[in-house]
Amino acid sequence: MAKAVISGPLAGVRVIDLSTVVMGPYAAQILGDLGADVIKIESPGDTVRLGEYRTTPGMSPLHLNVNRNKRSVALNLKDDGERAKALELIDTADVLITNMRPGALGRLGMNYEDLAERNPGLVYAHAAGFRGDSDRADMAAYDESVQAASGLVDVANRALGTPVYLPTIIADKVCSLTIAYSVLAALVHRDRTGQGQQIEIPMTDTMIAFNLVEHLAGHVFEPATGPTGFVLSMSEGHKARQTKNGLAAVLPYSTQNYRDFFAAAGRPDLAADPRVSGPVLNPADVGALSALVDECAPALTTAEWAEVCAKHSIPMGPVLELDHAHEDSYVRDGHLLDTIEHPTEGTVRTVGIPVRFSATPGSIRRLAPVPGQDTDEVLTELQSL
Repeated sequence: MAKAVISGPLAGVRVIDLSTVVMGPYAAQILGDLGADVIKIESPGDTVRLGEYRTTPGMSPLHLNVNRNKRSVALNLKDDGERAKALELIDTADVLITNMRPGALGRLGMNYEDLAERNPGLVYAHAAGFRGDSDRADMAAYDESVQAASGLVDVANRALGTPVYLPTIIADKVCSLTIAYSVLAALVHRDRTGQGQQIEIPMTDTMIAFNLVEHLAGHVFEPATGPTGFVLSMSEGHKARQTKNGLAAVLPYSTQNYRDFFAAAGRPDLAADPRVSGPVLNPADVGALSALVDECAPALTTAEWAEVCAKHSIPMGPVLELDHAHEDSYVRDGHLLDTIEHPTEGTVRTVGIPVRFSATPGSIRRLAPVPGQDTDEVLTELQSL
C-alpha cells in the first residue's frame, strides 16, 4: 500500500493504542479517522481478533471495524527490550489509550506517574469497568455486566418484562465516544498550558450518567415526584409499526401529529378523539393511543406513510434491515458503507466516517492491519527521531 497522506483536524497528533477488544480500539480508530497517527502496540491474545475470518487468521470482522487507520507494532511487553521500545514510542506520543488493569500497568512501568515523568505533555486515557477508587476497581467488566451495573437491564426488565441485554455492545461504544471527546478536551488544555494529564473513563459511571439523562425522571426532584423511568420509551407501544408492506418507525408526538396521522389512515373518528383535541398530550393516554397507531398503521405502505409524515412533520423513519444496508439509498449516498480492496482480505465493506468537516475532512487511509504489520516501519522511524 502506498504511504498514506495524513489529513484531517488531528493531523500531527500521535496516539498510542495500548488497548484491546472494542472500547479503547474504537476510540483510537475515531481519532485516526480524524487524522491522528495511531500506532497500535499489540501483544498476542486480543480477543477481537478471534472468531470468524475469511482468509487470514486474526482478521475478524470486528477487528476490521475497530482498527483501521492504525499501524500495528508487535511488541511483547513482558520482554525488557521490547518493553523499552514501547516506552520509547510512548515518549513520542501526544496520547496514550489503554484499558489494561492498573496492577499490570504498574508492573510494566506504564502507569501515569511513570510515563508523565518521561513525557509531561502526555494525555493518558485509562478506561476501566469501574472507578479506580471504588471497591469494584479490580472486577472484570464486560458490556453485559456494565449494562446490568448501570441500570440498563433494570430498564429493559421493567419495559419488556424480561431482564435482557440490549442487542448491541452499547456500553463499549458509548464509552469509546466518551474516551474520544475526553482526549480532545485534554489536548486543548495541553495545547494551551503544555500540561498533560490522566483521564479515567470508568464504563459503569459513564453508562449510569448516560442512562439517567431521561430515566432519572421523577427522581430528579427530592422528594421524588414519581418513579424513575422515562414513560415514553418504556411504554408497551414503543416499537416500530407494521405498515401495509413492512415496518416503519411512525412516531406521532403532538396532538396535531395524532390528528393528522388518524386522518391519513382514514379514521376521522379517531382524529376527533378528545384525547388528541387539545394542545398538549396527556402522558397517561400515550399507551392507549399507541395501540391505536398500531391498529391504523397497516392502512398505508411504508412509502405512503413517508409522504404523509413528511407533509405533516410527523417523526418517521423506515426500518433499515442490516442484511440490505449496503443497498439502501441513504446509506449508499452517504458512503456509510463502501467496498474497498484490503491488502490481505480482498474486497471488504468498510463503515464510513459519519461526521463531515468542511475544511479538514477525515479519511480512511489505512485498513485494519494484520498483527505486527508495521513493526519494522515504525521502529525504523523511531531510530531516526
